[in-house]
Amino acid sequence: MSYELETPVAMLIYRRPHTTEKVFEAVRQAKPPKLLVVANAPRPEKEGEAEKCAQTRAIIERVDWDCEVLTNYADSYLSCLGRIYSGLDWVFNTVEQAIILEDDCVPHPSFFRYCQELLERYRDDERIVAICGDNFQMGRRRTEDSYYFSRYTHFWGWASWRRSWQNYDPEMKLWPELRDNGWLTDVLGDPKAVRWWRNTFQTTYDKGIDTWDWQWIFASWVQNGLAIAPNINLVSNIGFNAAAAHTGDVYDWRANMPTQEMTFPLKHPQVVIQNAKADAFEQQEYYDFLTNQRALKHRLRRKIRRAKKILQESRNGQNYGGVFGLIEQMVKG
Repeated sequence: MSYELETPVAMLIYRRPHTTEKVFEAVRQAKPPKLLVVANAPRPEKEGEAEKCAQTRAIIERVDWDCEVLTNYADSYLSCLGRIYSGLDWVFNTVEQAIILEDDCVPHPSFFRYCQELLERYRDDERIVAICGDNFQMGRRRTEDSYYFSRYTHFWGWASWRRSWQNYDPEMKLWPELRDNGWLTDVLGDPKAVRWWRNTFQTTYDKGIDTWDWQWIFASWVQNGLAIAPNINLVSNIGFNAAAAHTGDVYDWRANMPTQEMTFPLKHPQVVIQNAKADAFEQQEYYDFLTNQRALKHRLRRKIRRAKKILQESRNGQNYGGVFGLIEQMVKG
């Protein structure tokens, strides 16, 4: 079945021409009629970053199909939160709905049609806040439908509407009140999940991490919203490396996940209800994994420092310096 992409596509880019080129090629094959590009500016103190940013922006100039290109390029460096928040504000002030791709998220070709059809189907259904392209069920298919409903909103290739984004608050002003009245328990039920998200939301509220995505999940839950997740994976994040802001571990199981083709016509669920089993699995294997991963790295670093100290006090300790240095780099990676 042939189709034509009519939905605007937004790309969030910065300083990674290599990955941006791959994402752009996927967009080029889809040929959206409107391309909105949000870019951050280089940091003056980072040598070579201005050149990388220029190379990345130059990729957008390769548009060779019938397309209106709109750009929102920062004149000076903004934080991750500041750039993506202001950029997506601009996107949804410009268009009613959009498919959004960051500069390291490569979609399967069928991702675009999947997003477009569901954006149309759920346009006026305020229970649905977003359509996601990635699947973190590790090969487990939860239903026979093309997708299921989840409380978790993902960001590695997604789509949404202006009506959803208007609820986004980067300051999370409602958090202190909701934190203290047991709201998270009502939302999540599981005490372990409550602790995880309470810590995450508090850290985000306190600006202990420069990010924009936890605020988006918070805004979705405040609206009692659900996201759509495909029953197969449609987007691969190829940006896991030392240069990434939040995805530095090249051995992370979420890195470079293979994609599959979505089949059409889509098979829609008969009812709009959260898939609790899928979400419980994701909480354990995705979010709890992040905490366990950080804890493991912390323990490994402590052990490495202790081992180095013991060896340095020994007669032949200098022979092991390079080995432990390499191990430390692997742990940081």
